[in-house]
Amino acid sequence: MKHARVLPAVADVVVIGGGIMGVSAAYHLAAAGQQVVLLEKGALGQGSTCRAAGGVRGFFSDEVNIRIGLRSLEVFERFGDLFGTEIDLHQSGYLFLVDNVADLELFERNVAAHNAAGGESRMVSAAEAKRLSPLIDTTGILAAAWSPRDGHCTPESVVQGYAKAARTAGAVLLTNCAATGIETDGRRIVGVATAAGTIRTDQVVCAAGAWSGQVGTWVGVDLPVVPLRRQIATTAPIPGLAPETPFTIDFSTSLYFHTEGEGLLLGCPEGVDSWGFDTGRDPAWLAVLAEAVERRVPALAEVGLVSGWAGLYEMTPDHNAVIGRSRTVPGFVYACGFSGHGFLMGPAVGEVVRDLCLDREPVIDVGSLDVERFAGAAPHPELNIV
Repeated sequence: MKHARVLPAVADVVVIGGGIMGVSAAYHLAAAGQQVVLLEKGALGQGSTCRAAGGVRGFFSDEVNIRIGLRSLEVFERFGDLFGTEIDLHQSGYLFLVDNVADLELFERNVAAHNAAGGESRMVSAAEAKRLSPLIDTTGILAAAWSPRDGHCTPESVVQGYAKAARTAGAVLLTNCAATGIETDGRRIVGVATAAGTIRTDQVVCAAGAWSGQVGTWVGVDLPVVPLRRQIATTAPIPGLAPETPFTIDFSTSLYFHTEGEGLLLGCPEGVDSWGFDTGRDPAWLAVLAEAVERRVPALAEVGLVSGWAGLYEMTPDHNAVIGRSRTVPGFVYACGFSGHGFLMGPAVGEVVRDLCLDREPVIDVGSLDVERFAGAAPHPELNIV
């Protein structure tokens, strides 16, 4: 269905992508007085955001990710008051289970970095991990990293909250309206093309998630973002499930789970990575999930699965986002490649994008996330990922 509204002829900024990054950026730019048009080829959030597990955390290995996560977490905590939309935030904590010495040393460093940046986390014993997350089998567990302020919420509600606020601030959000190209005069951006016509603008924000690599090619900017399918399942109600069960991750297998209604939401990688845009569910993954569950959460082996879906991680070579302003194409700003932790960073990254577009010092220094890092020294990978 084509969008019925008339395409604006001109904008200060055109945002490409209507997921968490796009709507957050559109809100912050509009609130700063910019004339903003957001283009989304489908429905808001339908790309990766609303297929996410909904985790929110400030617990990472890299300082910039910690600072982005913590600043975003502050917004999630106040989202209802700020935007008049409840997001079903459960701050039941994040619990990373560690079963080898190398990972134990990694998480001890992660805890130190997190606390140094203002977070609150600590290492706990296997027995304490079992008390926090009663369903787990602690066989082989050496310790766990516990970050009690973290948790999960509903991605769809966050997207709608930002979208409502963006429109109230004057942004035009066009769904079912895909960008088809970026027009330049040979050096500078002059417009964004759509099937309905061209919007004149000299600034574009690429917030297209797993599709960002294609958007970059329109202006000759190499954004090394590739899609990776990840699958999720939800269980039937579990009698006696502890309501404050944390977002629990078996780090060596990347199996994770958190409460979802009266049951659990579960996820883990596929047996063989599926690169590309296919979001069909692969039944073979269920065997991989069952093996990981049997190893770490055998109490779930007899619990039925009732639903599931697949979404896309937008992967970069070092599992860190690319956020910055192009040095070769004036007016091209990008925020993509979040490698599975984009949803939780949306609030702060929207502020950063606003600052980059307005050519002012960003609220968080994201210089280390500039895409140019891949042309220089070896990138510093984010290690605390699922």
